[in-house]
Amino acid sequence: MNLATWLARAAARRPDEPAIHHGNRAWSAWSELARRVARVAGGLRARGLVPGDRVAFFMPNAPEYLLGLYGAWWAGMVVVPINAKLHPRELAYILEHSGAREVFDDPAQVLALERSGEVPMQALASDALAWLFYTSGTTGRPKGAMLSHRNLAQMTLGYLTDVDTVAPGDALLHAAPLSHGSGLYNFTHLVRGAAQVVPESGGFEASEVVHLLRTHANLSFFAAPTIVKRLADAVQGPGDVPHLKTLVYGGGPMYLADLQHAMARLGPRLAQIYGQGETPMTITVLDKAAHRDTAHPRHLARLSSVGIANSVVEVALRDDEGRDVPTGEIGEVCVRGDVVMSGYWQDADATSRALRDGWLRTGDLGAFDADGFLTLKDRSKDLIVSGGSNIYPREVEEVLLLHPSIAEASVVGAPDPEWGERVVAFVVARGAAPPEADLDRLCLEHIARFKRPKEYRFVEALPKNHYGKVLKTELRERLRTT
Repeated sequence: MNLATWLARAAARRPDEPAIHHGNRAWSAWSELARRVARVAGGLRARGLVPGDRVAFFMPNAPEYLLGLYGAWWAGMVVVPINAKLHPRELAYILEHSGAREVFDDPAQVLALERSGEVPMQALASDALAWLFYTSGTTGRPKGAMLSHRNLAQMTLGYLTDVDTVAPGDALLHAAPLSHGSGLYNFTHLVRGAAQVVPESGGFEASEVVHLLRTHANLSFFAAPTIVKRLADAVQGPGDVPHLKTLVYGGGPMYLADLQHAMARLGPRLAQIYGQGETPMTITVLDKAAHRDTAHPRHLARLSSVGIANSVVEVALRDDEGRDVPTGEIGEVCVRGDVVMSGYWQDADATSRALRDGWLRTGDLGAFDADGFLTLKDRSKDLIVSGGSNIYPREVEEVLLLHPSIAEASVVGAPDPEWGERVVAFVVARGAAPPEADLDRLCLEHIARFKRPKEYRFVEALPKNHYGKVLKTELRERLRTT
């Protein structure tokens, strides 16, 4: 199936209802959008592109971004959305590696395609490639996860089954980059004939988002934990954002203290998803009901988890030999299902490492509790082994963030001639830096002595990539060179 079928269906059923808003302004109705998309597809064909060709989009969020994506799918082509903040060298690599025939870096270029005549929607097999999802490349060259129309349809069904319901009249806000999670989630509302809202700023501006959450009814959106924290700091309470329906967070660790703060400020509207580009947005879910269930005896432990397996996948925890580990023990998160990528574009070696015996090896470490809730420990590459004992940085970071004077913390391992590795904490203070003795006492109150940081480094900010993820590789490099 071609996912553009969902657009054609919405145009037939709700021709005059808004499909895309630009801020508070209705930008296009469904029937108008379908005609424009068919013309954009015609414009791509007029340039000599054929089904299966790659079309890259390198621009900030804009209504024309969605128009271009839908036009490429309508024409049977493969989209390569690229974060607009990448360095030109990173852009050049992705364009060359993907073999993109066209790249659009200005909304006006998409509009220019409409000068051509409409073309019929291209019929496609469900396993036809739809999206090349390039990883953030924090540990080397980015890899292009190959996502088919079937993969993205399964992702959408997983959302509607486990994360949230969507009805006509709802809307999805794109305050996060359309090149990644927010763009993938367009399908969750497209399939239900619900509108998309693109901020006029093209991204996340706290005051603008708060305004849109006051004016658009039943508005949901996806955000990284850093954005959730900024939004929570921008409001006084749930009444400030009366039309917020669901805020789905993911893409990085949400620490318990930050989550409790966000729930107090935004109300019972949060849901968490855990996924990767290789299994887009779909491994586990901690839904709104789990967030609200304060009476459960393990409520705080569940808030610290990433929830239970999504209905459209199987999730297992396995050791290095591929054996399942018992409940409560730590293993690598492995996933299989129709949402999992077919492999990495033009990278057979990386594909064989990631996909084994029909399972995706995620590289993440976690443990299941008796009820099937998965708690992530860390990426396997971030595990610290000190004196023969495993130390999971996130556990230490959670404790440090309990201190009122700590705004952010990131823990890494540094080479140590006696212990193999020692624990080092990079800390961003909120105001004056607290005494290290206070942090030591805090750690000793909550975790084993051998997990306590041997060194604290107070910094103005933590290095992060364009999606808000802390670059631990850069922190380890700082340790190596200083």
